[in-house]
Amino acid sequence: MNAAFRLALLAGMLVLALRQSSAEQLVVALSTDHVKISSSFTGTGVTVFGAIERDAGTISRGGVYDIVVVVRGPDETLVTRRKERVAGIWLNRAARTFLDMPSFYAVHSSRPLNDIAPAETLTRYQIGFDYLAFRAREGRPEPGDEAFRDAFVRLKREAGLYRDAPYGVTFPGSAVFQTTVDVPANVPVGTYRVSVFLFRDSAMLAANSAAFGIAKTGFEQFTFDLARRNGYFYGLICIALALLTGWLAGVLFRRD
Repeated sequence: MNAAFRLALLAGMLVLALRQSSAEQLVVALSTDHVKISSSFTGTGVTVFGAIERDAGTISRGGVYDIVVVVRGPDETLVTRRKERVAGIWLNRAARTFLDMPSFYAVHSSRPLNDIAPAETLTRYQIGFDYLAFRAREGRPEPGDEAFRDAFVRLKREAGLYRDAPYGVTFPGSAVFQTTVDVPANVPVGTYRVSVFLFRDSAMLAANSAAFGIAKTGFEQFTFDLARRNGYFYGLICIALALLTGWLAGVLFRRD
C-alpha cells in the first residue's frame, strides 16, 4: 500500500467521521429575546422550540430522541449558613460561600435525566441539580459540604429560582420539540443562556444555544440605575422622601 493510497484512505475516513458526527443538528428559537420588568410584573413564560435536522446521509439509529433544555441566569456568589443552638439561642455558625452559581436555573427534559444520559455526561455539562459544579470560597472540599449544597438548592427551589420538569419537553412532531420555562417575578436582571442538548441511546448527538435578557423598565429602571450609578444622590432622595412622608403623616394625623 503506497503513501498516496494511505493518504486518500485517511482523508476518506476523516470525512466520513465528520459527516457522522454532525449527522443531527439542532435549530433553536425563543418566543422572546427580551423580558421587561415593571411594577406590575408577576412573572412570565419563555417558550423554547426547535427542530432536529438530519442530513440525507444520516445513519438510521434505534431508540428515540431526547431533548434537555437548560436555562441558566447570571452567576452570583451566595453564602449558605447553618444555625446551631448555643446556650438556648439559635446562632449562625458554620457557613459556605459558593462562587459563580447560577441565580436562576431551570432544567426541562423529555424524560427523567437519569434515563437519558449517564452521570458522567450530566456532570460534564452540568445538567441537573445533582450535577452542578459547586466551587466554595473556603477551598478544598470538607466533610459536611454536601449538606450545604443540598440546603443551597432547597432554598433556591423554595424561592422558585431553581426549577425542573422531567417531562416538560414535548414533541408536537417527530423532529419538532417545545417547552415553556416559567420566569417568576423575583428573577434578577441580566442575560439568561438557554442550552439545548440532543440525546439518543445515552449519547449526546448535538447541542445549540440561545439567550434572552431580563431588564427593568420605567420607574423601576430609573431607580435601579440611580442607586447603582449615583448612590450619593439616591441616598439623599430616600432621606428627603422619608422626611416628607413623616411630615405629611404628622400633618394628617395631628390632633388640635
